[in-house]
Amino acid sequence: MKRTRIVEAVKMTQYGETVNVKGWVRTKRGNKQVNFIALNDGSTINNIQIVADVDKFDEELLKSITTGACLSVTGKLVKSEGAGQAVEIQASEIEIYGLADNTYPLQKKGHSMEFLREIAHLRPRTNTFGAVLRIRHNMAIAIHKFFHEKGFFYWHSPIITASDCEGAGQMFQVTTQNLYDLKKDENGSIKYDDDFFGKQTSLTVSGQLEGELGATALGAIYTFGPTFRAENSNTPRHLAEFWMIEPEVAFIDLAELMDLEEEFIKYCVNWALEHCMDDLTFLNNMIDKGLIERLKSVVSTEFVRLPYTEGIKILEAEIAKGKKFEFPVFWGCDLASEHERFLVEEHFKKPVIMIDYPKEIKAFYMKQNTDGKTVQGTDVLFPQIGEIIGGSVREENYDKLMARIQELNIPMKDMWWYLDTRKYGSCPHAGFGLGFERLMLFVTGMQNIRDVIPFPRTPKTADF
Repeated sequence: MKRTRIVEAVKMTQYGETVNVKGWVRTKRGNKQVNFIALNDGSTINNIQIVADVDKFDEELLKSITTGACLSVTGKLVKSEGAGQAVEIQASEIEIYGLADNTYPLQKKGHSMEFLREIAHLRPRTNTFGAVLRIRHNMAIAIHKFFHEKGFFYWHSPIITASDCEGAGQMFQVTTQNLYDLKKDENGSIKYDDDFFGKQTSLTVSGQLEGELGATALGAIYTFGPTFRAENSNTPRHLAEFWMIEPEVAFIDLAELMDLEEEFIKYCVNWALEHCMDDLTFLNNMIDKGLIERLKSVVSTEFVRLPYTEGIKILEAEIAKGKKFEFPVFWGCDLASEHERFLVEEHFKKPVIMIDYPKEIKAFYMKQNTDGKTVQGTDVLFPQIGEIIGGSVREENYDKLMARIQELNIPMKDMWWYLDTRKYGSCPHAGFGLGFERLMLFVTGMQNIRDVIPFPRTPKTADF
């Protein structure tokens, strides 16, 4: 008999019809006459209740059905007499696919997030992580849909690269060399002649630079793929492996870039509200009581456009009134998360797009303003998260870009191809980067970035 997914079964009204469902047991309870089994197959946050009359089934079979076991159940769909569900299944056949003994770690009780990270191979079976991972899928669909509908092309930047986009140097090296017997030159530097690529290569920190090449040929592209940072950051906001969305667009200016950022993020949040309400309701009840209200407020409000200099003045005025921050505030400082969140959550009470940052704290490729001090960078700041998007108008002038590269001593021997876009038919262009997991934190209300990706990679942690 063809299986019915539980997401469809719980909505059915064809009472009396025989259906087959398959899934994992969440709970089992009962008495001498009847057993009630809550079954879930991952297609929805909702379980379906299986009613098994004790006298219709082998006693040993019913006894072996425990939390975590995997079942196939055939039976009659009936209106539920109990609270909590509209329909249930009166079981006529139960087949056990897989048993789960009492060592199964997801018994019916609350588990801490820390404990669940230790069993990341099983945590997708919990209500919380089932909800998070279904929303993660929906966010990925929304991202592709948004850009496709706007005429962008999905662009695949390389994962192995010889260039360091951010100039930070915190990259994972890729090599086929024998690490116990590295060949070195007379200066003691490692020789890469016989390495796979014949040069030093790393896992990418960003697809942006190659994305710019796409924008200067196809007009508008977006990347959506894994990126890697070898930062020793053990915080609730950092991962060593995460996913990035990076659109790059020819012929747009700063105002149009900010419009794109705002429209994009509202589209994604609105998609979640329209397509993930069961999961959001669960997370709102169990994880973050203000989640749905916050999502709705972001969709319905206009983001503030705030020059960096104005932001600093606001923060300094607060400090003068007695407000205490852990980190100092001065013109030229890189704002900490506490400063960003104050502006968003307390001062404006809405998302903020901060622009015109000091050039010293931003990347070499950002277009300089005429004041010679600031660049056309944009950071979208969100409640609870801080920075969720970082973007900029890119410097399209070859001489200005080269001057900045030399000023910062960035090794450009492997970047000739990037500079070619400024030599051959250069054009105004802009783009931004959104860390997918930062978006997931906001949309789910989860508190730790390790809990919005199936298998987190962090310092000293690469299990599963």
